[in-house]
Amino acid sequence: MEIVEVGPRDGLQNEKRVLPTAVKIAYVERAIAAGLRRIEVAAFARPDRVPQMADAADVLRSAPRPEGVRYVALVLNGRGLDRALALDEEARPHEINYVVVASDEFSRRNQGMSTTDSLAAFREVAARAHDAGLFVTLTVAAAFGCPFSGPVPMSRVRDLVADAGPVDEICLADTIGVGVPPQVTELAGVVRPVAPGVPLRAHFHNTRNTGYANATAAVTAGFAALDASLGGIGGCPFAPAATGNIATEDLAYLLNRSGLPTGVDVTSAAGTGAWIGEQLGLATVPAQLGRAGDFPGDHLLR
Repeated sequence: MEIVEVGPRDGLQNEKRVLPTAVKIAYVERAIAAGLRRIEVAAFARPDRVPQMADAADVLRSAPRPEGVRYVALVLNGRGLDRALALDEEARPHEINYVVVASDEFSRRNQGMSTTDSLAAFREVAARAHDAGLFVTLTVAAAFGCPFSGPVPMSRVRDLVADAGPVDEICLADTIGVGVPPQVTELAGVVRPVAPGVPLRAHFHNTRNTGYANATAAVTAGFAALDASLGGIGGCPFAPAATGNIATEDLAYLLNRSGLPTGVDVTSAAGTGAWIGEQLGLATVPAQLGRAGDFPGDHLLR
């Protein structure tokens, strides 16, 4: 089961402390050493609104490029893609992740435009990114609920995906951590018919302690990838009370011991989760594995 490491982007963007570029590179290097191979390393967002990501280009220029590791950059509009494509080819991300927010109110606060306008911009960005040889993920944010307007109809998410145009992957995001497992199953069921053959990815925050249950439901529903952040750090700066992502080390432990190998060394991942917490000045990180440790023995419970 693939884990997409989003700590260097989604994890850091909501933390008060702005880390030096060198520390971010060390974070990426530690993630790779723990076995992670697909890492969202930066966001090309407005530096005045997300100062934690102001050095996105420098991170991509300096990050190591071992074989088999793919870097993802978040873009929110055409200007963000312009910044990604302005990099020398060897420094560019392998993939872009574009976010369309399912509710208009959240979309305006997050991106300064309506959902309809954001989706139209996505189609242009996706076409240009594909022309440049980049893999394109569409993330539908707040797919499970909006902090401002409440529940989001599943038909809304379905229609956004149906109108998106060509895309390589669809990520359904519980940006504020309100979802429960039956929603995961039902959303997968309504999205698949309008995007046949497109892999599904899920992004869960653990705000109400349902993130790992939702991850298990996503696995059962056939999602191909799950987002997580080392240490469980992060959140959305534009969503009130949103807490961190599900933790990479805790998710990897759950999947590995369930017979779904992730390639992640959970002890190494837990060490990195504790380390990034120290860099951020946190007394502790949300992840549990760093406190309890791995459990020896057979990965399957019989």
